[in-house]
Amino acid sequence: MSVSGRSTIPARQEAGHPARAPRLALAAAAAVALLAAAASPGVAAPASGEPVRYVALGDSYSSGLGIPQQTDTVCGRSDRNYPSLVAAAVGAASFTDVTCAGADTTHMAGPQDTAAPQLDALRPDTTLVTLGIGGNDLDLAGVITRCVLVGYLAPHGSPCKSSFTLFGTDEIGSRINATAPKLDAVLDAIHARSPQARVLVVGYPSLLPDDGSACRATIPLAEGDFGWVRDKEKQLDAMMAQRAGTRGADYVDTYGPSVGHDACRAAGVRWIEPADSAEGAGFHPNAAGHRSTADAVLAALGH
Repeated sequence: MSVSGRSTIPARQEAGHPARAPRLALAAAAAVALLAAAASPGVAAPASGEPVRYVALGDSYSSGLGIPQQTDTVCGRSDRNYPSLVAAAVGAASFTDVTCAGADTTHMAGPQDTAAPQLDALRPDTTLVTLGIGGNDLDLAGVITRCVLVGYLAPHGSPCKSSFTLFGTDEIGSRINATAPKLDAVLDAIHARSPQARVLVVGYPSLLPDDGSACRATIPLAEGDFGWVRDKEKQLDAMMAQRAGTRGADYVDTYGPSVGHDACRAAGVRWIEPADSAEGAGFHPNAAGHRSTADAVLAALGH
C-alpha cells in the first residue's frame, strides 16, 4: 500500500531522487483558508488492543534529514526517524510516513513540489497521527542564516536580535503568532479526515544551550544572540503546545529532554548537529535526537 508514492509498512519508500535542501517559506493564505474550512475536532484515543494505523506528518525535523538510510532523498526521509521508531515500537498495523524536508503548513493541504499534500495520507480509520510543523513558516533557516552572517560582522552583543526588533517590533514573535491559526487549521483538518485518531503535536528540540551560553567556535552566532534564539524557539514551542490543547491534540515536549544535548556539545553527546557536521544535516536532530523524540512520543502514548 502506498500514499502519493510514499511507501507504507511493510514496504519501504523509494530513493534515487536528487537531494533537495529544505525549502522554507511563510505559508500562503489561500491554502490556509482551505484548511480553516475543516470541521472542528472530536478527539478519540484508540481502544486498548486496537490495531494502530499510524500516519506521520511534518517537516525535516520529523523526516530525519541527513540520517542514513535515506529512503526518500527528495524529502530527506530516513528509516531511522522518530516516526519509524514509534511505528516499530507500537507494532503498527499500518504506517504511512509523508514527512518531508522543507514542508510548512501550506504543504499539509497543498502539494510540495512533486510531493502530494500530506493530509492525503489520512484515512477515516487512522488511529494515530504525529504532526511536527511550524518552523518553516517562520523561515527558521533564514533566521539562523542571518544570525550567522551578522555574527561574523559583530561577534559581541546581539546584532541578530537587533535586526529583528527594529523600532520596537518583534518580527519573529509576529511570525509565531501568525502561524498559530495555520496550525489550528491543520489540526482541524486532521480531525475532520481521521475523527478517531489520537493526534500528537511534536515540538522542536533544544538547538542551543538552554543557559544562553555561547559556543562561537562551533556555532558562529554573536554572543548575545544565543539566548535570543533560544527564547524564540521556546516561544514557538509554547505556541504549539497551547494550540494543541485548544484543538483536541496532545503536545509532545522534545525541548526538555534535549537540554544539554544541543549543537554546542561534543560528538556523542549532542542530539543536534552543527552546520559542518558529517553526522547529519546542520541544525537538525541526529539519530540519537530522533531516538529521544521517539521516546517522548511513546511516553505520551503510555508505552
